[in-house]
Amino acid sequence: MKIIKIVLLGLFGLYGCEQVHAQKFMLASPDKKIAVSIDNSGTLSYSVTFQGRSIVNTSTLGFELLNEPAMKGDFMLLEQKEVTIHDLWKPVIKSKNAEILNHCNELQLSLKEKSGLMRRMDLTFRAYNDGVALRYKLYGSEKIGDRKITRELTSFNIPDDPNAWIVNYGGYASAQESEFFKKKLSALQDTSIAGIPFLMEFDKNCWVAITEANIDNYSGFYIGKNQASNQLMTRLAPLPGESADGTKVAFDKEIYTPWRVLMIGDSPGVLIESEIVQNLNEPCQIEDPSWIKPGTSAWDNWWSGDVKMEMPVIKQYIDFAAEMGWEYMLVDWQWYGTFNTPLADITKAAPQIDMEEVIAYAKSKNVRILLWLYSSDVNRNSAYKEAFPLYKKWGVAGVKIDFMDRDDQQMVNWYREIIKCAADNQLLVNFHGAYKPDGIIRTYPNMITREGVMGNEFHKFTSKMSAAHNVKLAFTRMLAGQMDYTPGGFLNVTEQQFKNQTPTIVPNTRAAELSKFVIYESPLTVVCEHPDNLLNKPGADFLKIVPTVWDNTHFIGGHPEEYIALARQNQDTWYLGVMNNSTRKAIDVKLDFLGDGVYEMEIWADTKKSDTLPTELQKKKISVKKGDVIKIDLAINGGYVATLSKKK
Repeated sequence: MKIIKIVLLGLFGLYGCEQVHAQKFMLASPDKKIAVSIDNSGTLSYSVTFQGRSIVNTSTLGFELLNEPAMKGDFMLLEQKEVTIHDLWKPVIKSKNAEILNHCNELQLSLKEKSGLMRRMDLTFRAYNDGVALRYKLYGSEKIGDRKITRELTSFNIPDDPNAWIVNYGGYASAQESEFFKKKLSALQDTSIAGIPFLMEFDKNCWVAITEANIDNYSGFYIGKNQASNQLMTRLAPLPGESADGTKVAFDKEIYTPWRVLMIGDSPGVLIESEIVQNLNEPCQIEDPSWIKPGTSAWDNWWSGDVKMEMPVIKQYIDFAAEMGWEYMLVDWQWYGTFNTPLADITKAAPQIDMEEVIAYAKSKNVRILLWLYSSDVNRNSAYKEAFPLYKKWGVAGVKIDFMDRDDQQMVNWYREIIKCAADNQLLVNFHGAYKPDGIIRTYPNMITREGVMGNEFHKFTSKMSAAHNVKLAFTRMLAGQMDYTPGGFLNVTEQQFKNQTPTIVPNTRAAELSKFVIYESPLTVVCEHPDNLLNKPGADFLKIVPTVWDNTHFIGGHPEEYIALARQNQDTWYLGVMNNSTRKAIDVKLDFLGDGVYEMEIWADTKKSDTLPTELQKKKISVKKGDVIKIDLAINGGYVATLSKKK
């Protein structure tokens, strides 16, 4: 690992930072394409340009606090630090890349009010080649006890009226499982509570997404709008029941906010390839993470029928995982009987389940077991503190914890508690009913995936799912990181044939379903399908070989309203995934990501019949080389996958 940090005190104009005059500062990205201006001459504010174009006009910074004047200006500068960070690091879990470059220019400003309470606040900006991030540090007050943030004043004054992909979760308490809709930014109202990532298209050469990173002892944030100023506003998730005094975040001695992140690029692919969210988190805190293994999991009978929490069914899915060469099998709800009640006991299996036999049988098949848990059962009397060491003793590989449906400060801290306790007991964590990821997989790589996405399970009970939604996910929700979409539905039908039923059917082609395994980022990939519907069916062979982690990720082309094409590398093999919306089209894919030499390309693709027969799949092999252009015909709701291996 190579780490270079250059710290300059009071020297301006070097390494991307310049003091224009006493209270105005400029910070540039290493490639000089992104520039941030910070103004402390009155009300504290910032602005951002990309390739000379304004993407954030003058925007406010600061806080409102309970029983205190607002902190938003009239600061003196105590200290200024400029840092160039050049850190090449290797993630424990390779969600997108085997090596990640953390390269940016950083400006740290230590501020203190000139009068009044003379409170301190530190403000840090980072300028990367693919984005900008800012965070605050607040200190304790002269009073003994908590300070209480009622409002964060960070705003985003977006010029013009770009296209935006807006998701509305209907409030702050939700599982964050909804559709992203393309609208003009002006469609936001002062009552809007929009989720993040928040993608905007200024034009075909300017894309920006707002998200956050490294959420710790703070609440999640949403996008609102101030109709009067037309600025996007930070809206913090309130504490449960929203306290009467409006407190969103309470702290005593000091607190760091999460990073407020602007992902920026000349194509949406820059945002998809970006590692800025992980870079803004701390290095791995697990002393020996060698036990953390990515992989694919079978998932018991919920998807394909009523839950059958029976030993023969569990063994059937273990056999399924073993035959497919998958690492895990997930035993879902009801394994410990009644859940979400005071009688629930997560340390004891239901009477009909012999957990010792389940785990021994799985071990004999080289499969490890994951266990589902209801969040209130985990939390009740701190049950996890007894259960997690017990699971380790049993030989359980990890837990899937469900139905949190919040991201206020209390819940954020609970997530951290659970993740740390799980790490201490060598357990993977998969949160469902969860808020979006924030890059914590770098710090605690056992936090291997999470939901927070409208995924395949919605086919079971709603008609909202569509190929268009699936394409948009790659450009929106996935920008935050891992998502447990649970792909693998092999009962493929047309949109006209689709209905909610058991077993669950999916209105996209078989090739499109395969493409989700390449396109969607999830180091633990949970497959939804019943073994009888998948084993020995066309495309099952691809699911035996596709990995869940990647050494390299390369955006090929696409648009949130059209299609997505990605190439990902694992060791010496490249995997190509293409997913279409509901309009048949042909696209060209240039193989410029390959190395020298001749490659064998094995293809699983739509056929001419796939529009009306979505299970139709064609396979073939061709020889290709770097720079070749492949023409791909995509069916309605269609897709395409391929492997590319160098010929010896």
